[in-house]
Parts: sequence; C-alpha cells; structure tokens
Amino acid sequence: MSDLKMVTLRLNPEDNVVVVLGNLEKGSEIPDEGISCINAIPAGHKLSTADIEKGAPIRKYGQIIGFASCDIARGEHVHTHNVSMGNVELDYEFGVDASGESGVASEPATFDGIVRPDGRVATRNYIGVLSSVNCSASVCRYIADAFAGNALEGFPNVDGVVPITHGTGCAVAERSEGYAYLMNTVTGYARHPNFAGVLLIGLGCEVLQVDSVLNDGGFREGPFFRSLTIQETGGIKATVDRGVQLVNEMLPEANRIIRQPVSAGHLILGLQCGGSDGYSGITANPALGFATDLLVRNGGTAVLGETPEIYGAEHLLTRRAISREVGQKLIERIRWWEEYTARHGGAMDNNPSPGNKAGGLTTILEKSLGAVAKGGSTDLVEVVEYAWPVTSKGLVFMDTPGYDPVSLTGMVAGGVNIICFTTGRGSVYGCRPVPSIKLATNTEVYHRMQDDMDVNCGVVIDSDIGLEEVGETIFRLILETASGKKTKSETFGMGDNEFVPWQIGAVM
Repeated sequence: MSDLKMVTLRLNPEDNVVVVLGNLEKGSEIPDEGISCINAIPAGHKLSTADIEKGAPIRKYGQIIGFASCDIARGEHVHTHNVSMGNVELDYEFGVDASGESGVASEPATFDGIVRPDGRVATRNYIGVLSSVNCSASVCRYIADAFAGNALEGFPNVDGVVPITHGTGCAVAERSEGYAYLMNTVTGYARHPNFAGVLLIGLGCEVLQVDSVLNDGGFREGPFFRSLTIQETGGIKATVDRGVQLVNEMLPEANRIIRQPVSAGHLILGLQCGGSDGYSGITANPALGFATDLLVRNGGTAVLGETPEIYGAEHLLTRRAISREVGQKLIERIRWWEEYTARHGGAMDNNPSPGNKAGGLTTILEKSLGAVAKGGSTDLVEVVEYAWPVTSKGLVFMDTPGYDPVSLTGMVAGGVNIICFTTGRGSVYGCRPVPSIKLATNTEVYHRMQDDMDVNCGVVIDSDIGLEEVGETIFRLILETASGKKTKSETFGMGDNEFVPWQIGAVM
C-alpha cells in the first residue's frame, strides 16, 4: 500500500466495492477504477465499482457482507441506506486449513517476567481488593484509596492496590448460568498471577458468599489471600480499618519481586477490538494478527473472543480448527447467541454501534470479517466458555459478548496477562491488573488521541510501512510491555471501573 496517491483500496479482485481512503466529494475521479463518485463519500466507507441489482450480494474481502436493498449504481456510496444483511449460507469445512504445526521457534523470544512461588508468571505486580457483591464495593474502594498518591513510595515494585468491584453478586439464582459465570470470573481474578496478594470482601448475606468463593476456587486463607465480611467484622469503618491493616501486611513481601528473563510462552494475549471503523479490518486487526502468529510461534497463547463479532466469519475459524470437535464447539456458541438474541427481541445485526456505522461498517458480517483478522492464521486449538481457565497453547476462542469491558473481564479471568486492543473511533479502555496496548487503525485518530494510543497502524495506508512490519512492532511492544513498560492507559491509572462480569439471567 505504498502508493500514496491511492484514493481507494480494493481488497479482493472479486469485490464489487472498494474502501475510500479519504473524504471524497461528489464527482471525485477514481483513476484505479475508471469511475467517478455519484455522491460524497466519507473516509473508510465503501464505493460501488459496478452496477448492483436489488437483492444481489455486496462483496468485500472476497466475502459477502450483505445484499443490496435497492439498485445501486456504479460509483455510488454503499452503506446502511442501500444494504441489508440478508441470509448468508456458510460452509464450515472443519479443519481443512489446519496446519497441524505445533513447533516453537528454535530460540523463543523472552521477556522480563515475575515468577511467582508456584511457578506462574506475571506481567504486573498488584494487590487486589476484590468484592464478592456490589454491597461491599465501596468498602473495597475505601481500602484501595488508602494506598493512593504517595502511600506506596516505600514499595516501588508494587504497581498498586486496585479495587475490583462490580454491580452484582446477589438477587441471582444460586447455581444458575449467571451465577456460574460470576463465580468463574471472581475466582479467576482472585487467582490471577498479576496479583501478589488478594483481599476478598463480602457483605455477609449475599448469594455469592465469600465461603463459596473460597471453596469453589480452592483457596486457603494465608498471608497473601485474606477475606472479610462487613457484617461479621463490625461495619464499614471496622472493615476498612482491618482491610488496610491486612494489605499493609502483604506489601513488604509483595515488594520483594525481581523480574527475570522467561519464555514468551508464558504470555496469554487477549485480542480485542472496540470502536471499530472501516479501516479496522485493513490495518490494525491484520497487523495484530501477524503479531498473534509470532506469539504462537514463540510458544505463547492468544485468546480471541466477542462471539457476536465473529458472526458471519466463523467459517474462517472452523476451517482452522484442529478437530471437528473444536470447530463444532464454536458453532454451538454461535447457535446459542442466535437463540439468545432472538429471545430478547434482538438480532445479531444489532451489534454494529452508531460509531461503527459512522466509521464505515455497514453490517455485522462486514465487521466480523475484519474482526477475525486479529486471530492471525494459526490453528484454532480450543474453544472455552466465558471466564473459563485458558490452558491450551496457541489460538483459543473464548465465548464472550462484544461489549469490550465484559469481554475482556472474561478473558482476564481466564488468565490473559496482556491485552492488545484495536480501535478506529478511539476507545479509551484500560485494565488493571493487566496492561492494555492500544492500536489505532488510522493516523488521524492516533494523532488526535495520542495520549491514549500506543501504536499507529494507520501507517499501513499512508506510508511505505507494511502489515508485517507493523505486526513485528506490535510483537516487540508486547514483550516490552510484559517486561514492565507502561502503556498509555496505565499512565492514567485506567482500569478500576473496567471489571464488568457478564450478567446473564434473571435479576430477582
């Protein structure tokens, strides 16, 4: 993409649309296509390169992204006003593209990690104050607030004391699907290696009892795992005072960590896109996919999620599944989502947000085809449910909603210890206890939000730098960040409010 005079980009010879690379006025000439614009077209949107009859498929990436809802003339703006999703039949062809390769690079990349006494490897060193229920959330924050500002000056190796709070934990049916998701999420955070110590706090009468978390998670009280209930401890003030005391007892030992070189195979990378635009599937997502392949080849793991945002592109993943069983697991989750959205009066095409559409994405099919590019090209080795522990090496799919904080909460609970987050509109997500690297899909957003974006993937469009080079840059930054380099979101202390477990089922 080194021709800086390009005004449109054709992604596949079979496409009948091209992507507009800058705002085009009515009458603008498109030399590469030999046509002119019938109307003004914003950057990132699509231009028809052929006359398309009503009902005919719209093709981008060589795939169907929707159908013409009316006749579309050559040179016309193609978007929500003249495209509908329709029905696309997909051939899943389980495993036909799976390579079966499981080798690791002869000299695997390394990073400077924190090795816990039990052998787990961390990328950050926090103490977590974790609520079992919303009723204990304020107490968790009060305890963490006691360690804000300069309070940790004597503990330079501790990244912070972070409150992990949420809005549920009660008024749900015990042992229901929603309860199981919440329990998996809370226990997943409690055992996350990026926490040197955890203080779990409940109210005392909630459904998600502290004792249940201890039993289900297999936790034992000790110097680095403590628990309190407000009702038994004597109220808010008594619990805050006791909680501050317990955290102070954890700090000296938590500070005695030394980073040491470890294999990149210890990294579990969460892949997320939010605030996507028409460039997401062209720049940041495929560049991240290249970095994903590098990580997998170095023995690491990548976790792709957002089930509603692979809808219509799931066949690209089933083709890479290592077995029919793995591929079928993915399709079962797709079918569950179809039924789930229908039951609540929605449809899968409700997913693209107003911001997505303003950025040029028309249907969920188009959004998904760009989103799956984050997963690179390696085999799909496993499919797990929300917040379930990720234990396989390679590319793993986790069933999560598309909503960014809910999706990434599940991934972190599953063990993700570093995140790459692509955005075209400018999402400002941050996460604690896991560092989140922000990848801008276009140069304009990167410069406008330079305090929030870590990498400009827009150079793929407007310079001589290719996808592979950007992918290598991302991979190097992943290793540097895992070694302790702060991301933009970390400099702001983002992440206290991004713990959002998937709340599913009746609230009673």
